[in-house]
Amino acid sequence: MDLDLRLIPTFGVAGNFTGHLEQAGEAMTFAEVKVNDPLAPKALFPTYIPLSSSSNIVPSFLNVFPFDSEKIIFPFDKHFDSNKEKLQIESECAIVFDVEWKNDLVSSLSPVCFCASNDCSIRKEGKVKISTKKNWGKLSKGLSKNMIPLTSFSKGCVLDKYHIASFLIRNGSVQMYGEDSPVNGYNYMYETLTEWMIQKLNYQKDEGPTEDIHSYLLSLSCPNRILVSIGATRYTEYGRTVFLQDKDRAVIVLYPCDKYSLEDVKRIIEKNKGETLDFSEDVSALSHSFIMEK
Repeated sequence: MDLDLRLIPTFGVAGNFTGHLEQAGEAMTFAEVKVNDPLAPKALFPTYIPLSSSSNIVPSFLNVFPFDSEKIIFPFDKHFDSNKEKLQIESECAIVFDVEWKNDLVSSLSPVCFCASNDCSIRKEGKVKISTKKNWGKLSKGLSKNMIPLTSFSKGCVLDKYHIASFLIRNGSVQMYGEDSPVNGYNYMYETLTEWMIQKLNYQKDEGPTEDIHSYLLSLSCPNRILVSIGATRYTEYGRTVFLQDKDRAVIVLYPCDKYSLEDVKRIIEKNKGETLDFSEDVSALSHSFIMEK
């Protein structure tokens, strides 16, 4: 599916898979965020907001398009020290939604397509807004080129048969980085997630780690499409403790489990160390190298 992603504001869901925030050391970041349901995600955070005439409303770093399907670059500069920062793969399912508006409020979200994403994150203490750990410039996030059409976002839809798994390839060795997880295993999914996202898009406040994303959308004159990565899955023990290094390769595979087993996925990745992935069109895969600039 051909989409101009540079025109689409993008967001991520924080805390939508049990245990991930604790593994990532982010639980304290959201300790003050009040939720009525203990299973509810913590926040909807921005990762990219296209430049608009009202750009003073949006932090300028969010106007930088961060996505690529082939590599992630971590620069050495005054803000980020690539010798000290800890970066982790965040394997996710990303979904493009059409947005309906009623006056100045989002009234409904309809699915368009989905793909694998790497919501790559900096583990850094002292950062307040979660978005500052997500977009550090060009080539800071991964998104698969293979976007699969999605006509329904309800129980029984095609996503029910999909799993997501991630791998790290270092010095020729392939290791599982994230647990093999069913997409319908997110805490909030389908109508529950849609209703939650609409509420956050309209009413989330600028406090603590969260941002007033409604004002960002209004600055774009109520865009008719958004992209949302709906949450990072849990890490394996290896993924929880191993951080990205120069020349690593990250592979994320969103695959139908009625057609492929996890062993099939591993075998295809190991065939040529993830440099090319021989999957069918109903698999959304992302294989990208990690480069630390000096």
